[in-house]
Amino acid sequence: MTAPTPPGDRPALRTPALALAATAVLSALALGAAVAVAPHAARNTLLWAGGSAAVVLCVAVTVAAHARSSARRARLRLASALADLERLERQRTSATEETRREQQRLIDELAAQRAEFAAEQARLEKEGAREADRLRREVLRLSGEWEKARRERAAAVSATSNTAGRMQALATATLADLRAMEERHSDEDVLADLLHLDHRTAQAGRLADSIAVLTGARSGRRWARPIAMESILRGAMGRIGGYRRVRVHSVSEVAVAGHAAEGVMHALAELLDNATNFSPPTAEVHVYVEEVPAGVIVSVEDSGLVMGDVQLRRAEKAVTGDVSGLGGLTGTRLGLAVVGRLARKHGLKVSFRPSARGGTGVLMLVPQEILTSPAPAAPAAPAPEPERPAAPPAPEPEAPAPPAEEVGGLPKRRRGRTLAEAERSRSASRDDTGRPAPGPDEAKVRAARFSSFRNAVRPGTTPEGDAPHTRPEEPRAGGPADTPAVSHPRNEPHTHLEGDTTS
Repeated sequence: MTAPTPPGDRPALRTPALALAATAVLSALALGAAVAVAPHAARNTLLWAGGSAAVVLCVAVTVAAHARSSARRARLRLASALADLERLERQRTSATEETRREQQRLIDELAAQRAEFAAEQARLEKEGAREADRLRREVLRLSGEWEKARRERAAAVSATSNTAGRMQALATATLADLRAMEERHSDEDVLADLLHLDHRTAQAGRLADSIAVLTGARSGRRWARPIAMESILRGAMGRIGGYRRVRVHSVSEVAVAGHAAEGVMHALAELLDNATNFSPPTAEVHVYVEEVPAGVIVSVEDSGLVMGDVQLRRAEKAVTGDVSGLGGLTGTRLGLAVVGRLARKHGLKVSFRPSARGGTGVLMLVPQEILTSPAPAAPAAPAPEPERPAAPPAPEPEAPAPPAEEVGGLPKRRRGRTLAEAERSRSASRDDTGRPAPGPDEAKVRAARFSSFRNAVRPGTTPEGDAPHTRPEEPRAGGPADTPAVSHPRNEPHTHLEGDTTS
């Protein structure tokens, strides 16, 4: 760093110029005086010699003055540089000291922070070790509890499944006993009570099948032959409490493969049960069957409660079969969960929509993969009936006759008539007190007629691969032309014949 030029040295050439001017003036005066006093002949020589000496003197004086001025300026600059150097040295020393102090402060602070961090790290490591040990123990405890809960859940599901199987077996045995009692008894009151118990037992069997479906156990039976769609619908009707309010509209002649018939029947029973339960007690539920290229669409239309968008989405989620757990199931949603499991098992597609009747419509698509043609009907061989003198006589084709009396809440139905018509005839039958009491043979015939519908809607009651044990086939009576016959199992092995219930 160069010190600034002192104010006295700024005119750098002023002193040499003054010295030159003064020397020149003095030399000129001296030369003039010498020339003036010198002889005339020596004047030229003296003038030249004096002029030269004057010039040399002026140059020498100028150089000396300039050298003196330069030396003086150099001394001043040197002094300024020394002052600047001293000042810079003081600044360097001050900065060095300040830096040393700041460095020491930072070193001390860093050491303190390092010690603090080391202590905090040690504390955190201890706490982390304790927390890790606690979490490890907690994980072990939770793993043990989870494993225990899993075993308990598996045991509970297994127990429930076994219980459902025992309930199925009990319902099957009870239905077989009731069927045998229906064959033995001819009293109309007793027969009506037996049919009522038969229907209740069928509903209990459906509940056992539902539990079996939800727990992953084997449900129902596997039919050896295809079951006609009309029989599937009637079988589903026979497993619900409000079957009297169900109206079937079907002209389909397709059948469901035996391995899937029970599942389709069970799913339809759950949908029909929902439709009847959430409809007014007097409202009818209509079932339509339509054949499409993808399979068969069964539409269940009711005029009950209208489901909102949220309820529709929840119901469709339940019937998709995506929910595998049982935790979210409640008593009011078991049916849809069962439908979902069966739909996933057999490839069914179930959807909900608002019904044109004011309630909710359910569409169930039965895929072509499980559809087939109905099995040909084999001739029925009457089963032996011990302790009876003779088989019941075959009834004549339907002739005009007064409606049968209803006992125990179940109607006596004539062949070719719907249950609704039989229900509507109760009041007339109750007023008909002048009718003579039926004889034993007539009571047996009426018992056989009573059993026709029960056979059509009765679930399978025998082990897999065997046809259910039922009474001999009744003669066929003519029904309405626009309603197809319903098929139901008979007592010959692996045979599924057609009965005559109508819609």
